[in-house]
Amino acid sequence: MLHGVDVSSHQSSFDTDGLDFVLIKATEGRSYVNPHLAEQTKRARDAGCVVGYYHFLWPGNITAQAAYFLSRAPEKAGELLAVDWEENGEGTRASNAEKDRFIREVKRLRPHHRVLLYCNRYFWLNHDTTSYAGDGLWIADYVTAGKPRIKASWRIHQYTDHPLDKDVAKFSSRAAMHTWARG
Repeated sequence: MLHGVDVSSHQSSFDTDGLDFVLIKATEGRSYVNPHLAEQTKRARDAGCVVGYYHFLWPGNITAQAAYFLSRAPEKAGELLAVDWEENGEGTRASNAEKDRFIREVKRLRPHHRVLLYCNRYFWLNHDTTSYAGDGLWIADYVTAGKPRIKASWRIHQYTDHPLDKDVAKFSSRAAMHTWARG
């Protein structure tokens, strides 16, 4: 298992010691960009980590959201892309069909990048009807690292959010994750 974190604007700085990968919130909806995106990207790249970017999905305007995300997320071969599918601050969420459409649109626009679905266990079990996760599932379930309580293939498991979001990835080495990310 590899160790990593996912960060947003709430973590303007983070320690890369012992990390193999870093997933960075890039955008949300069609108007928000993480103000620390550039420096977080540099820190993760400088540490030799596998780097990925995620978009917090809102309902509606899926094609525009995908285009917005990709216009802001750095484009470098071998870096991951993901959609964060959960309830937003207004208590709404994108539908399963919108989640699927977003993943497909991102894959169409950046065909040489791996695209992941991030969601929590509740969404996976209660809102997902297609089990479509693009190139891999990134599941949030706060239990023992690497042992999420789901019956599905997963690539990354977020197992805690304290003191920040910590994850493990199902790869034998950082090199193996880099190879997979490059397709």
